[in-house]
Amino acid sequence: MRTELQDYSHKRLNILTGEWVLVSPHRSKRPWQGQNEKISKEERPSHDENCFLCAGNERINGERNPDYKDVFVFTNDFAALQKESKDFKLDDGLFQAQSETGICKVICFSPDHSKSLADMEVNEINKVVKVWQKEYLKLGAIDTIKYVQIFENKGSVMGCSNPHPHGQIWSHSTLSNEVLKKDKQQKNYYINNNSSLLVDYLAQEIKAEERIIYQNKDFIVLTPFWAIWPFETMIVPKKKQSDITHMSSNETVAFADAISAITRAYDKLFQCSFPYSSGIHQAPTNSKTNEHWHWHMSFYPPLLRSATVKKFMVGYEMFGTPQRDITAEFASRKLKDLI
Repeated sequence: MRTELQDYSHKRLNILTGEWVLVSPHRSKRPWQGQNEKISKEERPSHDENCFLCAGNERINGERNPDYKDVFVFTNDFAALQKESKDFKLDDGLFQAQSETGICKVICFSPDHSKSLADMEVNEINKVVKVWQKEYLKLGAIDTIKYVQIFENKGSVMGCSNPHPHGQIWSHSTLSNEVLKKDKQQKNYYINNNSSLLVDYLAQEIKAEERIIYQNKDFIVLTPFWAIWPFETMIVPKKKQSDITHMSSNETVAFADAISAITRAYDKLFQCSFPYSSGIHQAPTNSKTNEHWHWHMSFYPPLLRSATVKKFMVGYEMFGTPQRDITAEFASRKLKDLI
């Protein structure tokens, strides 16, 4: 391990976006006198009659959920994107705008209101993965849909308004900012090296043995070298696959196992239901070959030193460059010890 990376301020390159992150390991011992988050110690029931997502309950729009037994998907009652919208474009000097359409869905991971992915068995998470695959194919087959974004916000600190275990799927007519960056970086690397950016990156990580947290036959869980969030992690398939539909039945189980391993470790880290935003980045559904794409799932958790101390992206992070104090190597060791 390069000791200067643990002792001195430096920048690290995010190879997937082409952007830099400032690392300040010498600041990790500074005292904290800022805001402390409240820890929710509420014991949730397996079914909450007031929850809009629980099986059999009525949602805010008057529709009633079926008595589902595992995974349930429905179109978001308050979708950020409109399926039917006027097609328009504004090109007026420096005033630029264009219409954006799409379909937003909610995916309930389990009928059990008290659970999170960390509490679910691997076979239960595998059912979620199977639905992710189905929705990616279904939504991606629509001519106007060019990208399908699967994600989860867990915990009130991440803006989640309902504790019922659920995620979202937004599909839209253009590529988002983050996807455009990753598309460009992976494509340039593939053209110049005739190989997958993440396959080559994993090979280097395996050799370094410094940031890998967990692995099984098909997947690696690690803290990326360029991580921004304190305990950020990424799940990457060892074999290059452009999107999640290329997984075999054995591989979906292995993916579910990787999700289970890291979410359980998160909950053990500060002895709380660990909040995060997670998402899968994969090939666009734009009818191109996208052979340069290598899909991956990222977890961005905000907690810094304890269950009550949160990392804020403010000040320099908003006006300059993302910055972190604890190193990726420190974070990965902490999580690896909890697997």
